[in-house]
Amino acid sequence: MSEVLHPSLEKPEALSAEALVAEVVRQAMQEDGGASVCLTSSFQTEDMVVLHMLRDSLPHVPVIFLETGYHFPELIEYRDRIAREWNLNLVNALPKTTLEEHEREFGLLHIIEPTKCCAIRKVEPLMRSLDPFAWWFTGLRREQSPTRAGLKKIEDHRLPTGKMMKKVSVLADWDWAHVEGYAREHQIPRLSLYDRGYTSIGCEPCTAIPEAGADARSGRWGGKKLECGIHTFSEKQ
Repeated sequence: MSEVLHPSLEKPEALSAEALVAEVVRQAMQEDGGASVCLTSSFQTEDMVVLHMLRDSLPHVPVIFLETGYHFPELIEYRDRIAREWNLNLVNALPKTTLEEHEREFGLLHIIEPTKCCAIRKVEPLMRSLDPFAWWFTGLRREQSPTRAGLKKIEDHRLPTGKMMKKVSVLADWDWAHVEGYAREHQIPRLSLYDRGYTSIGCEPCTAIPEAGADARSGRWGGKKLECGIHTFSEKQ
């Protein structure tokens, strides 16, 4: 990946989500035919919106999903349904140990030391999976939590290997109403867990329905933290 952005990307904050996707894909296509682009997806609505935008020009973009072993059955069913119906290039990023091996060694680490559990079952597999790529698309939004309030649409990140990449959050300035509106307009199937009151969905043991009016991510990890580490572990430059 060239460290020099095309002039059209020098002021990404001024671009709409659709325009930013188009410009990043255009540069990636010029560099390597688009092979350096990936999307990380938890299959929540934000990620589905970004995937919908990307598929127009990169129908086989790798979609990296962190298969921790602790997900809601409804989420896995939805992931598999979308992968089948949309013919996705799904990459299930797996930890180095099975869930049985993990619990045999650590016990219920997600209760005892959730940050360490996330590091083993989410952060390490993701960093390993991202290493072949240069452009990392996400569905992150500033509105989601205080930890994301300063999010930029394009950020430079250094992976633990030293690899530099561009992290692209095209929905950074979108609110939830905008996300839902796009999903309805484009008839993106809705994950059933939202109808049960969940607003931010991670591993089942670490995800609760937040109290009315609370931060969307306040139901994660019993309110003890807001990030698993996948968006904070790579070094922002």
